[in-house]
Amino acid sequence: MSPHKTYFNWSSGKDSALALHYLLRDADFNVAYLLTSVNAHYNRVSMHGVRTELLQRQLEAIGIAHGKIELPEQPSNDEYEELTGLCVSQLREQGFGYAAFGDIFLEDLRKYRETQLATVGIKTVFPLWKRNTKQLIAEFIESGFKAIVVCVNGTLLDKSFAGRIVDRGFINDLPTDIDPCGENGEFHTFCFDAPYYKQPIAYTVGETVCRSYAHGDIENNFWFCDLLPG
Repeated sequence: MSPHKTYFNWSSGKDSALALHYLLRDADFNVAYLLTSVNAHYNRVSMHGVRTELLQRQLEAIGIAHGKIELPEQPSNDEYEELTGLCVSQLREQGFGYAAFGDIFLEDLRKYRETQLATVGIKTVFPLWKRNTKQLIAEFIESGFKAIVVCVNGTLLDKSFAGRIVDRGFINDLPTDIDPCGENGEFHTFCFDAPYYKQPIAYTVGETVCRSYAHGDIENNFWFCDLLPG
């Protein structure tokens, strides 16, 4: 039987990088497209804040066909679903039957993805699902992946964690109530090298800035470490 034609939801971070690593070695799947949501107003990867120029270099280093979902500055849920649905429908017409994600244990998020994609006849695959996050981050480091922290939730982590390399020292310094993979949104990363990259992604570290985001009555501060193309 032919492998399943699959597109991968690429975030530019470490979980995406490791999940893609698994799928590239799985004969049941043919990852033929990488899809990334970006903020078109700021030209940055959604949530992570990575410049699209660095994202582009990353995608070229991987060497798989790719595309972007360009979102407005502050998209509503309806706008997000409309733009995402249009792109996914086009991929379905091109023969893609599976969508892959780097999620690990967020049940509600998985259910949401499955429900949305089922409406256009696309199944889902989660290569890292229910894996122990301490083991995953250790595997990430030991396998030669390299990542830098580009965003931290300021209500959960100190500003000093932004801009740090993900290594054993970083993991050891995390508070005990923080997931080592940041699966609860504690931090986000940019993976600048991986075993399947053609070359590492060169960058320089810029300034770290604070941004506030309100969700209902709750306001959270996030520290973003800006990376400049090297």
